[in-house]
Amino acid sequence: MKATYSKHILRFKRPSGTSRGVMTEKETWLLKIEENDKFGIGECGILRSLSFDDRPDYEAKLQWVVEHIHLGKESLWEALRDWPSIQFGVEQAFLSFESVNPFILFPSAFVEGKEAISINGLIWMGEEAFMKEQIDEKITQGFTCVKLKIGAIDFEAELSLLQYIRKHFTAQQIELRVDANGGFTVEDAPTKLQQLAQLSLHSIEQPIKQHQVPQMAALCQSTALPIALDEELIGVTSYADKVALLEAIRPQYIILKPSLVGGFKGSLEWIEIAEQLKIDWWITSALESNIGLNAIAQWTFTLDNPMPQGLGTGALYTNNFKSPLEVKEGKLWYDATGSWEL
Repeated sequence: MKATYSKHILRFKRPSGTSRGVMTEKETWLLKIEENDKFGIGECGILRSLSFDDRPDYEAKLQWVVEHIHLGKESLWEALRDWPSIQFGVEQAFLSFESVNPFILFPSAFVEGKEAISINGLIWMGEEAFMKEQIDEKITQGFTCVKLKIGAIDFEAELSLLQYIRKHFTAQQIELRVDANGGFTVEDAPTKLQQLAQLSLHSIEQPIKQHQVPQMAALCQSTALPIALDEELIGVTSYADKVALLEAIRPQYIILKPSLVGGFKGSLEWIEIAEQLKIDWWITSALESNIGLNAIAQWTFTLDNPMPQGLGTGALYTNNFKSPLEVKEGKLWYDATGSWEL
């Protein structure tokens, strides 16, 4: 068995804004396993300044994986606890290699094109007019759940955008989620959450920066608006530490990005603990190419979670890989007659 990796720079169709800045491109690495006429492929994708394994020796670690591929999926996963995105790439590559079709990791009604996954429409930060344009577009496209990134422009302007949606659509017609990416301070968060709660929002992701456990716990206990942990989960790698974090904070939701929390296995650990504590969850991609998005979507479908998931990112790039994944009427579909091009 031989393994190789290659770097791929994904280029955004238009600069995409978050509270951490504007992105024009994103690095990702493809891990390929080959033996005889078979191959398997997986994606190791990091988000600069956010991923726990955004480190100068990232490629050196990929080289180590390539040299030790003979250890197998389970041993490599354990050895890579501090490298969640590589854990995920390794899982994908082995599942892909073991499959009859290297692009079908989890056979299901989803990959047969018979059923779809409900997803949220993502609204990127930017000027008010640009955000309004995106909102109208998503609603026209048939989305019933829309997620807005907030925390970068003026809060009053963001409130105004949310009021604009609510003026035209009730909570029954459009589910509204917001993601603050840690953009609020501990001091102003309670007031802002109160204001947002008046707009019948579904939830807010990461209102304050991570690693403020007592403050986040207090917010989750007193909030009128359900809180979802996102960045808070990054870098928590041992099972015991995951238990301790969720028991301490007791959020209403957790959001799992396999690239950031140790792939499928790492995500399933979080899900198991969350369900024991009566905490709901959903899955989100982390700006992967269609290789990683495909793996996450297929796996997510098998979890049978009826909530809208955060999986519609494949169309953001000018140079993504051609795939059978497509978004129609607010759902992610897999066209069983479609083809892949790497």
